[in-house]
Amino acid sequence: MASIKKIVGASMIGTTVEWYDFFLYGSAAALVFNKLFFPTADPLNGTLLAFTTYAIGFLARPLGGLVFGHFGDRLGRKKLLVLSLLLMGVATFAMGLLPTYATIGVGAPLLLTFLRLVQGFALGGEWGGAVLIVSEHGDASRRGFWASWPQAGVPMGNLLATAVLAILAAVQTDEAFLSWGWRIPFLLSGVLVGIGLWIRLSIAESPIFLAAQEKALAEKRGTEKAPIIDVLRHHRRELLIAMGARLAENVTYYVITAFILVYITTTLGLSRSVGLNAVLIASAVHLVAIPSWGALSDRLGRRTVYLFGAVGTGLWTFVFFILLDTKNFALITLAATVGLVLHGAMYGPQAAFFSELFGTRVRYSGASVGYQLASIVAGALAPLIATWLLKEYGSTTPVSLYVAGMSVLTTIAVLASRETRGTDLEREERVSMSG
Repeated sequence: MASIKKIVGASMIGTTVEWYDFFLYGSAAALVFNKLFFPTADPLNGTLLAFTTYAIGFLARPLGGLVFGHFGDRLGRKKLLVLSLLLMGVATFAMGLLPTYATIGVGAPLLLTFLRLVQGFALGGEWGGAVLIVSEHGDASRRGFWASWPQAGVPMGNLLATAVLAILAAVQTDEAFLSWGWRIPFLLSGVLVGIGLWIRLSIAESPIFLAAQEKALAEKRGTEKAPIIDVLRHHRRELLIAMGARLAENVTYYVITAFILVYITTTLGLSRSVGLNAVLIASAVHLVAIPSWGALSDRLGRRTVYLFGAVGTGLWTFVFFILLDTKNFALITLAATVGLVLHGAMYGPQAAFFSELFGTRVRYSGASVGYQLASIVAGALAPLIATWLLKEYGSTTPVSLYVAGMSVLTTIAVLASRETRGTDLEREERVSMSG
């Protein structure tokens, strides 16, 4: 028990730091980068440009998932987890030192875009390693619960990033925040990465991976094809299921945590602190909800809990904007909180669910690539599409229909999968999805 708790702690703190870095960019894109790196006469156009660089980070994630997944399936989970954290930390720290458009012109957004690509590449490799090393250490009966804790690092990172921005917004004037205050959270990531690396270096490699590696050496399977080739040839159905399951989960999350800031400040005319504080409170509840849903999936099954979340978010999106339009802080907070609790019903079981779809030899590659490919058409585009729909139609109804459509696609994908709860992760063959 002590061993699995240590593994969970190391995975979660690393994931927290990486997502702190990643979400910090999303919040800054909505609040700061549109003014400092993409100054235009129309605030929404500047935000669209800022969110474009935000989306570019997602484009690098499948490449990161592919590269880290390949070496993670060959060399081990731990080594690649350390590297992903280091890359993310360096890129985020460097963002805090960037000159703005007013200083060096077009070079500023170009440098920002490059560092965003590095962030995306690093994060593409982080998720698979973090959830797999926990899944492969824990027992099958509580896998949903234990594997959900690295997932909880996502709201923890968002909580941390939003909290730092909220504190700065409260103690600084808008002028000071735009001038230099926005740099502080990015520079703080250097300290957080150091702590994360120290803890992550202390954990043991996955015993299931080591056993599979020894078996491969004994059978002299050193000339096997790259794991991703095996995934694309023999695991296409599982790959598509993982991608489809991500759509509603990913889109819903970024509409609630990133687009909400745009809508509240540009359309409703409220201060950024209203949105930041609402997301802060919602993320705290989300942090508790994720492992709770993961534990419930150990009892009811991955599909049952996941489907509840997919259907729930599709319906809640219509209520979400009605509550935001009240301009009442309590109701805005309620909108975000319920949305993230329903999101947690998908995100909590997700780590165990995706891990159980693939065999040991291709698990890092299959889970990572499936997870990250979906992020291009889901999370990467969600703030962009939502902002464009709002600008084009002057209404949030198209945004709600967009989220609901993604929920329908996710529901279909999850229904196409068989229940994976209790799957033996030491197998090397895929789970049959037929029948």
